Amino acid sequence: MNLFEDLSEIVKENEPLAPYTWFKLGGPARYFIEPRDQDELVEITRRCHDNNIQIYVLGRGSNLLVGDNGVSGAVVRLSHPSFAKVTIDDTVVRAGAGASLSGLIRQCARHGLSGAECLAGIPGTVGGAIRINAGGRFGDIGNITQSVKLMDSSSYRFERKRDDIYFGYRMTNIMARFILEAEFLLTPDEPENIARLLKEVWMLKKSSQPMNSRNAGCVFKNPRAMSAGALIDKAGLKGAQIGGARVSERHANFIMAEDNATASDVLALIDKIKDAVQARFDVEIELEIDIWQ
Repeated sequence: MNLFEDLSEIVKENEPLAPYTWFKLGGPARYFIEPRDQDELVEITRRCHDNNIQIYVLGRGSNLLVGDNGVSGAVVRLSHPSFAKVTIDDTVVRAGAGASLSGLIRQCARHGLSGAECLAGIPGTVGGAIRINAGGRFGDIGNITQSVKLMDSSSYRFERKRDDIYFGYRMTNIMARFILEAEFLLTPDEPENIARLLKEVWMLKKSSQPMNSRNAGCVFKNPRAMSAGALIDKAGLKGAQIGGARVSERHANFIMAEDNATASDVLALIDKIKDAVQARFDVEIELEIDIWQ
């Protein structure tokens, strides 16, 4: 019997992944799984663990490049509404990993709760944002996170409190395969003040980033006390192109995928950028996006 034959309602085989990513690039997943609740998530995780099938967790694909050949394991997407619930109790907000950041921000703003505005314009999910401590110059999600509910690859569920979690620059020390839910502590404020800051964050992003293109956000992390975009710009790579992949003229830390682009084009351009910055400034820039291949 096929490993997931009895779960055909939530499992697709050889499902193209490109439509699920902002780059719109990449090959298929051997198994593409969208569980409807935690019990189904536990079951598919158990089967993958017992059969040595690697698990990839997909959010909204906004920080991801999938290779042209796809992935041979199981891609799990927590897209069902049961994983996206948001509840508010005074200043405490609980959100499922599959909840969108934009939706979370809107609900907080409507309740006069401030602290999540720094996430404006980030097109991801709560789980993905916590995984990389998403944010920007106005702050990051780690600043408001109080606890996180997790599940590892052997289906063991547990919780980690704020004091047990390290939130660094675009990283955390969370190693568990699945982030299930997070609890946030926000601050009461006047809705007009929250709206004003949201507008400020959004306008800054809109003025400096290529918002209306196929890209995965910032490709590289900023080195300490430096800007990756500025280094790439000074290396003369704004507008540089390989195949259908091109460095944005607006912000050099963005790679845009044109209609004829392949994941291999993006990977080749990434290597070119890293080599050029290393040669010019003797600085090794690290990837911020995930690459599956």
